[in-house]
Amino acid sequence: MDYNINFPHLHIFLDHVGKTVYIGNFGIAYYGIVIALGMLAGLLLACLIAKKTEQNPDTYFDLAIVAIICSVIGARIYYVIFRWDIYRDNLLGIFNLRQGGLAIYGGVIAAIITTFVFSKVKKIPFGRLCDTAGLGLILGQIIGRWGNFFNREAFGGYTDGLFAMQLPISAVRYSEITEEQLQNTVVIDGITYIQAHPTFLYESLWNLALLILLLAFFRKRAFEGEVFLWYLAGYGIGRFWIESLRTDQLLLPGIGYPVSMAMAVLLVIVAATWIVTGRVRKRQQK
Repeated sequence: MDYNINFPHLHIFLDHVGKTVYIGNFGIAYYGIVIALGMLAGLLLACLIAKKTEQNPDTYFDLAIVAIICSVIGARIYYVIFRWDIYRDNLLGIFNLRQGGLAIYGGVIAAIITTFVFSKVKKIPFGRLCDTAGLGLILGQIIGRWGNFFNREAFGGYTDGLFAMQLPISAVRYSEITEEQLQNTVVIDGITYIQAHPTFLYESLWNLALLILLLAFFRKRAFEGEVFLWYLAGYGIGRFWIESLRTDQLLLPGIGYPVSMAMAVLLVIVAATWIVTGRVRKRQQK
């Protein structure tokens, strides 16, 4: 496999981007390392916000122990359900996370359920937990998306725009290459490349902007839980556009419509309705 990744219009040429780092004979996927770093950074941010808002940071360590495990399981189950064609004849492959295959919406749904149960057990307002932990979740997504970069996955269709990313055909799943990309391959030093939208980068930058806005908004929230609702709405808007570019979309059975685009629309509607309702209720209480 060729290990080059190029961004020709940005004049960035990476000659050797590996997928695995070895300690002796034991290999650790960069994908897993990046995901782990994202989780750690997200936890630290949530604890920092908790401290600044006079909450107990230990609460978020306790929540993270359960929520991270449940989120990974949820993200994997969600992915496997909508890519059952890959796993029905290879059930053991379900447990192999080294090649990717985590769907963020599955992780978010699992995290919400886990946080709700945790709030009931610990008798802490659900909205408060969501607002604080949710900001950590966004930071985790910002970092975690770069796992897709190392795996050469979650890219978009053909582009020759400023951010066009060149990937060797030998390094990607052939099923995720579009006909347009095959018609516009580039050969450099004997290596054939496709050009693609780096959708992982788009999503990482979108989430970074969203995180900055929500951090600024945090103390201006009208009710507990509003920050997380704005996250769901803001992320949903960005994800709807970004998902429309991707070539590896999970599709709704029988309909053929991208699952993440449908989920994004649903969450934007639910979040916007909840925000309006919450703000109206808050005004009525004054």
